[in-house]
Amino acid sequence: MNSTPVMWMRGGTSKGGYFLASDLPQDIAERDAFLLAIMGSPDPRQIDGMGGADPLTSKVAVVKKSERDGIDVDYLFLQVFIDQAIVTDAQNCGNILAGIGPFAIERGLVAATGDETQVAIFMENTGQVAVATIQTPSGVPTYAGDAKIDGVPGTHAPIPLAFRDTAGSSCGALLPTGNAADTIEGVRCTLIDNGMPCIVMKAADLGATGYETREELEGEGFAAIREKIESIRLAAGPLMKLGDVSAKSIPKMFLVAPPRAGGAICTRSFIPHRAHATIGVLAAVSVATGSLLEGSPAHEVATIPEGSRKLLSVEHPTGEMSCVLEVDEGGDVVSAALLRTARKLMDGVVFA
Repeated sequence: MNSTPVMWMRGGTSKGGYFLASDLPQDIAERDAFLLAIMGSPDPRQIDGMGGADPLTSKVAVVKKSERDGIDVDYLFLQVFIDQAIVTDAQNCGNILAGIGPFAIERGLVAATGDETQVAIFMENTGQVAVATIQTPSGVPTYAGDAKIDGVPGTHAPIPLAFRDTAGSSCGALLPTGNAADTIEGVRCTLIDNGMPCIVMKAADLGATGYETREELEGEGFAAIREKIESIRLAAGPLMKLGDVSAKSIPKMFLVAPPRAGGAICTRSFIPHRAHATIGVLAAVSVATGSLLEGSPAHEVATIPEGSRKLLSVEHPTGEMSCVLEVDEGGDVVSAALLRTARKLMDGVVFA
């Protein structure tokens, strides 16, 4: 196989190739070899492919019509490594998720139902469900609108995403160790999974401020802290029921600090080795959830609003992402939702 139809889309603050499952090889090894070739991996510049030399632009969505009750489409996310010949389904991606609804309607997997169309999406990576609301005037998706998200220039059509039952999506429990805080390598951490396995630590406990730029996080002056963060990640993998994570893209690593721009908490993240320019969708949900846990490092620096419906603004290097969390009388999070946008960039044929 050396070519196939594809739609290239921006989803949230990521972008990548969106494929129908029927347009890709069914053999996983053959599929992965094809995806590596079209992205131009392994090569730090991905110069011979479509990848953008950044983890956020070397992503793939595989979509098919679902046979599950109450579900419209099944979505498999694949992260294509840049400088290694690795394609992994070990994590989900809530940013690429934002493009699944429009793509499904564009490809005829879902029929538009009016000015708005809800698309129920089963996330194969984690077995969870999200419902996306797509603007479909005249029966087709529109990407034009007034919604703005930090990390993306301009405004676009809003795509609200509501998540169902995300707790323990990869680790089997919201808190895989049962603790709001564990001490690993001398640092207090929260090991949490509310849609994305994350390790959350106070930046100050690692000798950082939590307000560093992305360039500072990846610079030589931060090298010792990055080594410490990675040693914590490797030690935490088995504790999170993830096993040996040395070759995995999870868990994601978060340094948190008090908010600076009127939000609930300030974050700096590694995904897991490169510094993130923003924050992942499901990672934001996990960090926001962690900030509600008394005794957690995040709770100690967060500003938490009152009430059972909490709007938590998670600050990141280029802005913020707002999560809406509903909590029950016991303080447990029962639902999570947030706003994303997406845009169709190209529809055609890609070559390996």
